Amino acid sequence: MKQNISKKMTAMLAPNIMWLLRRIGKVAASRGYKAYIVGGLVRDIIRGVKNLDLDIVVEGDAIKLGEELAKELKVKLVVHRMFGTCTIALKNKLKIDFATARKERYEHPATLPVVQYSSLEDDLSRRDFTVNAMAASISEDDFGQLTDMFAGLQDLSDGIIRIMHDKSFIDDPTRIFRAVRFESRPGFSIEAKTLQLAKEAIRDGLLTKLSKYRIKNEFSLILKEPGCKKALSRLDEIGAGIIQPFKI
Repeated sequence: MKQNISKKMTAMLAPNIMWLLRRIGKVAASRGYKAYIVGGLVRDIIRGVKNLDLDIVVEGDAIKLGEELAKELKVKLVVHRMFGTCTIALKNKLKIDFATARKERYEHPATLPVVQYSSLEDDLSRRDFTVNAMAASISEDDFGQLTDMFAGLQDLSDGIIRIMHDKSFIDDPTRIFRAVRFESRPGFSIEAKTLQLAKEAIRDGLLTKLSKYRIKNEFSLILKEPGCKKALSRLDEIGAGIIQPFKI
């Protein structure tokens, strides 16, 4: 069943943010593109939790869209052409991240992916967990229309952290830390198969393939969570507590 979250967006986002999203959608449409808010922002709008991570996926050229908007808004633009992404730095210290819809291929475990531009479905399918694999349109004709191809809405309702596919932790072992970090928040638990796959990835030594910088970054994010003690306990339980991220 189709669901529209425009009312929830209006309730959770400031008027200036809503104006920006509608403007982005309008400029995207003028170029023949479709634009969506994705990931954690959509998840938290549905949950009724404040989140200012403004991530936009574009079925089209995200960099060209970002360039046009930065010029119109007279703000700074940072471009990463290798990944088809860019960031607008707003005057009120907010930022908007734009990414061209893409799919990814991991040539080796724990390495950065090879990127190929693609569709919204491919872009959502490359994400870490089902609850982060939802998108909402910001185009004029269907503003707020939810795209949920992987039952993320049901998992969100049930408080379940579930990876997208069985090789997810092999492709990117940092997702183990992310799963534990999300689980530390009230109302969430890691789904049984996902937890088992995390343990297997740790047992197979995949965390040791990560750089110390990436591990330190994930631990730093965990320590910022109110439930960090719960997260650290879970890491010990599944065998990840032996990592020493701060000895760099």
